[in-house]
Amino acid sequence: EAEVRTRERIEQEMRVATLIQQQFLPKELPELSGWQVSAFYRPARAVGGDFYDFIELPDGRVAIVAGDVTDKGVPAALVMATTRSILRGEGTRLVSPGKVLERANDLLYPDIPAHMFVTCLYAVLDPATGRIEFANAGHNLPYVHTEEGGVVEYRATGMPLGLMPGMSYEEKEAILGPGQTMLLHSDGVAEAHAPDGVFGFDRMLKLMAERDTGSDIIDLMLEELDRFTGPGQEQEDDITLVAIQRSAHADYDKDDNPSDGSSADEERTLAEFSLPSTPGTERE
Repeated sequence: EAEVRTRERIEQEMRVATLIQQQFLPKELPELSGWQVSAFYRPARAVGGDFYDFIELPDGRVAIVAGDVTDKGVPAALVMATTRSILRGEGTRLVSPGKVLERANDLLYPDIPAHMFVTCLYAVLDPATGRIEFANAGHNLPYVHTEEGGVVEYRATGMPLGLMPGMSYEEKEAILGPGQTMLLHSDGVAEAHAPDGVFGFDRMLKLMAERDTGSDIIDLMLEELDRFTGPGQEQEDDITLVAIQRSAHADYDKDDNPSDGSSADEERTLAEFSLPSTPGTERE
């Protein structure tokens, strides 16, 4: 009887923890003129460490957040809730992605449990122009499906939150053009295992190139993941997928139009190059 009561108490606590975590996830997706927003979230346990969020900023821009706390269960969920609250509070005050992550790291570091940290991608989107500023605290690189059917990665360097004090975070800027889709994702897809190997980031990149809408990309990722792992396979890690797509018929803001009078749809390639993925080439 004592064991039954203990088990019931633990199950009740887990239900409460699950309810608390659900309250911290977005209740609805933002409605942005000329944009489509899609998201999928599935924890590996009753409660997980993944999170995503959309933060309305005072100047009409919106912050898009995807994060992953090491470990799973109640401790990870509590750190997730704390991180989300910090990002929401600092995001509306500082706006700059690099400064927001810097402040979040300094606030988390003194109190985060030992051997835990948070990876986080923080991006600020201007829906009117497609301009996006982003910083990355050790999170998976976001993928961008271009209108031509290719896939590029948005890179910015920075340590995960809560590992070391006084960290700075590189801030980058890009333009999401008409027809382009950006995908934010956690480890749950790429690091899924099956008897014949790991799903992998290369497979995700190939799948990303096969679809041109955010919801289709997410659906394809999940279908291929289920096919890869097979029926009855236990989910190893939380899965989070957030897709931001600009309408193919969206107009560039006048400040971003080419000065030579050409159409905004007429894109020019300024340069093409590649670098080997080897130690020592990070700065290049």
